[in-house]
This record gives sequence, structure tokens and C-alpha cells, in this order.
Amino acid sequence: MADPPRQNAVSCQKSCDPANSNLQHLQTDIYARNMAIPALNTAPVLSTPDTHIFEDPTPVIDHSSVPKLSDEQVAITYEIERTVSEIKEGRWKRIALQFPDHMLKDAPRVYDRLTRGLREAKKVSTGVQDKPAQSSRIETEDEIISKLEEVSIRRENDTEEKLFILGDTSYGACCVDEVAAEHVDADVVVHYGRSCLSPPSRLPVIYVFTERPLDIEPLIATFQDTYPYPEAKVILMADIPYSHHISPLHTQLREAGYTNVHATSIVHDPSSPLPNRTIPQEATDSPDALREYALFHISDPPTSLLLTLSSRVASIHIYPTDTSTPTASSADRTTAMSLRRRYALLTSLSTTPIFGILINTLSVKNYMHILSHVQRQITAAGKKYYTFVVGKVNAAKVANFSEIGGWVVIGCWESSLIESKEFWRPMITPWELGVALQGDEERVWTGAWEADFQHVLKHGVAGVKSGASALDKNDVVAERGDGGAEYDDEEESAPPEFDLRTGRYVSHSRPMRSGIATVKDSTQTQDNGQVLPSSTALTKRANGDMVAVGGVASPGAEYLRSKRTWQGLGSDYRGEEEEGRVDGHAAKMEEGRSGIARGYVVGAEERRH
Repeated sequence: MADPPRQNAVSCQKSCDPANSNLQHLQTDIYARNMAIPALNTAPVLSTPDTHIFEDPTPVIDHSSVPKLSDEQVAITYEIERTVSEIKEGRWKRIALQFPDHMLKDAPRVYDRLTRGLREAKKVSTGVQDKPAQSSRIETEDEIISKLEEVSIRRENDTEEKLFILGDTSYGACCVDEVAAEHVDADVVVHYGRSCLSPPSRLPVIYVFTERPLDIEPLIATFQDTYPYPEAKVILMADIPYSHHISPLHTQLREAGYTNVHATSIVHDPSSPLPNRTIPQEATDSPDALREYALFHISDPPTSLLLTLSSRVASIHIYPTDTSTPTASSADRTTAMSLRRRYALLTSLSTTPIFGILINTLSVKNYMHILSHVQRQITAAGKKYYTFVVGKVNAAKVANFSEIGGWVVIGCWESSLIESKEFWRPMITPWELGVALQGDEERVWTGAWEADFQHVLKHGVAGVKSGASALDKNDVVAERGDGGAEYDDEEESAPPEFDLRTGRYVSHSRPMRSGIATVKDSTQTQDNGQVLPSSTALTKRANGDMVAVGGVASPGAEYLRSKRTWQGLGSDYRGEEEEGRVDGHAAKMEEGRSGIARGYVVGAEERRH
């Protein structure tokens, strides 16, 4: 697949020149055409109807048409024997069973089979066999130690294992829910269904992929129609529940004459060039060799995987598993449109002054490291961030914070990508944030896209400065130990930035740099020259300045003061309360409603409602 055309954003310094006005309008038009998702003019309702609940973005297997499994099929599909063996080998006593929602109907049967399997394994391990009469000889030291160890193991095995079914996941079903598992003090989690295979941070995991059946004959026929030349270089890849079909498919294709087909196998590495899959040997030495291969994927992959692979392989064809007459379709055009839409979102966030960091996982390894990395990036760019943990994400939750101009989602490599018309503000990944914070003269869109934040921690974003180095030499801020800060006056002469969303110039897209200059005005100086912090928790500035909280500039507090029409419960009645006061005292309280929920009694009239 050919890479999308390179697009260079216009430098804000150059955009100030009237001669570049046509280019600005052209760029605004490109942005508008690439934004396939219409922007909302106002925040959506702040309730949480069922239709707005955000579900896991990864594909879900449709089990509605699948008949009920027999006991033998349950044992095979949920790999009861292997699970019991691994639990016994790990000597775990408290086991959490994590099912996705569509598999909860089988959870009681799996629980029962595992319980019986663990009891039978316990009987075998603690069974007493008749031993021949021993002679009266004196036992050696090694024999005594061996018997003591055997007694210790038996006592440990006497403790019966306890199983717990996790009825709901804290975040996406593809991730291991360590939060729910720790509520029952679990020693291990058994994760059922498809998984993003992101490394957990604390608990060991037993993965059961619940393999799904697939008819191989039409699959081979479709492959041969898609790639008629036997010498074609093709990578075979499948969604996790269908990955066990790759090996027999590869064998039959080689018998049919295909010599350059690579069969992938599962590895627990989302940062791999093929996320969680092995790559051809020649691509190990030269990553560019992967671009010579086409990708044939069984079952619909998550969008994050398509965007990641779009610039790494030559083309992508998808073989659906939810239709009776499957036909492989090319994903190149759809993926290219998605990439253009993502780039349009990034360019629209270049002038956003306030970012929200949305933590969408508490289980993926190093999620705290990427949180610190994102915070440093936003601070170094002179912008403000606020951090939120809201559990499962939906549009109504994040719409409560209208001052946030864009959200950075920290989650697994699949759940970090959120695309929906319902969200009022753009949702981007940590890697996309690095691109959005680049200057217009530096940002070049190559078509490459990264999903896993581990890659950001290791390599960052090409051309993106991180940490304090992102500050321009003319914008150096020297922190003082007393909480104040010195500020370079040359920031006042910085040119405005062009906002593609509104078509206007923005001069306050970096409030924390301009706010630092006014914070020092809120301090007090004693006679001995010592600087004291402000004595007020909230200080109102003169026009054009920013509200400070605790001596620190706060764009959120400024937004609350100047733009929010609703500031909390009771704020709508402050004027009436003041009018109702008599001699400085509150108005007389009136009797309210009484009774139970089915009927209310109002006042002395006792009218029911």
C-alpha cells in the first residue's frame, strides 16, 4: 500500500503573513473535508443513557447464533484440563475467572468443571498407597529431609482452592482486570476470550483464548482468489480465537505451491512490528523487508491494529468469519481514510490550551510511567493538563468537563483509540499527543501510526522533543524554591497560532507560559526581602490575566469563573437566597414533602402526588 501523501502544516510565523492567507484557507478546507465525524456545537447531555455507554472497541465474536455447548465442548473450549494443571503447578489458592460479557452464560458451568477438576487433582496428589514394610534400619539425613518436604507439600495442598467469577470488568474486556481480582485477594487471573495481551502490572495470568471453529476449504479458495500468484509474499494472521487455524492453513497452502507465505504465531509483545505476532526471519534483520509482504487477516481486526500495520505492510485483506459466504476485502482505502481523520484531529489540537488525561487502565504495565511522560510533554509545551479516572468511558462522563479541549487516553494498545460521534472533544493516544504538540514547521505526516505506549516510552515520536528540552531557548522558566518563577519577557512578542477549527489566530494556546508571568504578582514580600506565597486560595486577576489557585495559574479556575454558566448545586439560587435574607439571616424554612416513594404529601393540605 502506498503511503498517504506527506502533508506539512503551515508555520505559525509564516501564517501571520497576509500572503499566506490562501494557504490557510486551503488548509482549513482540507481539515474540514478530512473530518468525517461532525463536530458537536454544544456538549451532549450529562446523563448516561444506555445508548451512550462506551463499549470495548475491540471486535466481539457474535455468539447469538452459536448453540449451547455440551459438557465435552465446554471442557475443550475453555481448556479445563490445562487450566487445572497450571493452577496446581503454580500452587495458587484464590483464582479469579474473568469472562467477557457474552461468555458469562457459560461461567457457572466452567466454574463447576474447574472445581471438580481441582478436587480430583487434589485426590491424586494426596492419595495414600500401600507401602511395603520397612526394615528397622536407621534413615539417612537426606531421607528425613525428603519426608519433611513431602509432609509440608501435603499440608499446603490440604487448603482448598477458591474460585471467583468476575461479573463485570472495570475497563475493557481485552485487558486483565487486576482491580476486580484484587477485590477478592486473588493470586491469579484466568482470562477468557480474546485479549490484547498487554503485560499486566501485578498478577500472573492464565490465558484461555476459547478457540472458535472455522471451515478451512472456503478459506483456502478465498486466499487463492486474492493472491493468484504462488510466489506472492503473504503474512497469515488471525484474531486470537482463530489463531489456531493458521498452522493447518499454512501447511495446505504450501502443498498448493505457495512458497513465500509466513505463518504467524502468538507472542506476548504488543510492541512487535506485527503486534503480538512473530515476524518473518528476514524482517528481523531489516524491518523495511516487512513492507514487501501483503497481510491476510482472518476475522475483523481492531482499528488500532489496522492503523498500526497500514504503513508496515504492502496491503491488507480481511477474511470475515461472521458470514456464510465470506469474501476477502481490501482494508487499504478504509484505513487511509481513518489515518487522514486522525491527522485532522491532531492538527485541530495544536492550539488547545487545556488537555485532559484520561486513565483507561489500572492494570497495564508501566501505565504510571506513560502518565508521567504525557504530563511532562504537556507542561513543556506550556499547556495545562488535568488527570481523570472515570472507569468505563462514555460521552456523558467526559462532557462534564467542558473546559477540556482534547483528551489523551492512557490504556492498552487497543482501548487507547476511541472513535465515536458521541464525544464532544477529540480523544487521542499518547503517541498522537507527541505529534499534536509539534510545531507547524516540524509536523510532517508520514502515514506511520503507533498504538502501544511502550513504544513511546522507548523511542518517543520522531522529531518530537520531550521533557524540559521542548521549551524554546527564549521561553526558559527558572523555577524558584519559594513557588514563584522568573519569566522571559520575549514570550509577549511570540506570534499567534492559526487555529484550523475556527480559521482564526489564537494568542493564548499556551496558558501556563503566559500565566507564569502573572503568578509572581500574587506573592507578598516582607521587609527582609523574603517572598511569601499568596494568602488567598483563589485570586481574581485583572482583565487579561488568569486566576491562580494556591499561587499557581489555573486555566480550569479561569474557565469556571468566566465561561461556565452552571457552577454546581445551588448556584442557580444564590440570587434568590440573597433576596430572601432578613437582617442578615436566612429566610424561614418551609415544610417539604414527606412520605414514601409511591406518593408524596405536600404541606398541611395533604395532597398526594
